[in-house]
Amino acid sequence: MTSAQRLVLVLLLGSQFMLAVDFSILNVALPVIGSGLGFALSDLQWVATAFALAAAGFTLLFGRIADLFGRRRLFLAGMVLLGVSSLAGGLAVSPGMLLVARVAQGLATAVVTPAGLALLTTSFPEGPLRARALGLNGALMSAGFTSGAILGGLLTELLSWRWAFFVNVPVALAVVVAAPVVLKESRPAERPGMDLPGAVSVTAGLLALVFGLTRAGEHGFADLLGLGALAAGAALLVAFWYVERRAAAPWCPSRSWPGPTSPGATWPG
Repeated sequence: MTSAQRLVLVLLLGSQFMLAVDFSILNVALPVIGSGLGFALSDLQWVATAFALAAAGFTLLFGRIADLFGRRRLFLAGMVLLGVSSLAGGLAVSPGMLLVARVAQGLATAVVTPAGLALLTTSFPEGPLRARALGLNGALMSAGFTSGAILGGLLTELLSWRWAFFVNVPVALAVVVAAPVVLKESRPAERPGMDLPGAVSVTAGLLALVFGLTRAGEHGFADLLGLGALAAGAALLVAFWYVERRAAAPWCPSRSWPGPTSPGATWPG
């Protein structure tokens, strides 16, 4: 591995680790946040849910946009959004302001995660180096989910829950400064088309599924709103499957979808 590749690896793995930490860093601090900002006890779970909805619902969409407009460009935009939203979250003075910041952090995660993974694969040739880079990425992201709760507890106990947001700001700033020098732009030789019906159906379907599962976890699977969201999510994902079979520029290769656009095709595997 060359020195330039080591710099790429440190930059991208550090960014992905920080995003994984953000997923759970506020869980331990929720009671303190609730008392500090006046959250109702029943609304506290939305501090975590707002982030999860945005991150899970929009990751596929922003991954495709990164393919269209450049992965490094989207990566940088996501890191800027992460830094700004983290600063806003740390300065929040009301529940609404905090939730908006968490949604923005989730959107930043949805932008940076697929763009960073694509940059990681294009920065290393296929073979042992790429396998090692992807393995380290997976290990660090797993460690980040666990470390977030520990770091959040330490920051809340020693400083304030606000530092669970502020800690992202210098890291995001350092990445934004270094990335244009360290990372090369990455985009396909031919720009793929945007399958708008597919984008709408899969994004709305994922949002509905995540909301339905969250609602069911809070109120049980007998909750009508949760069941309705799960049913809507399932219907939208089925619609996505039908859209992809006929799309001129599908999100998934046409050979993976049996149907009129790929005669005789079979499911992978």
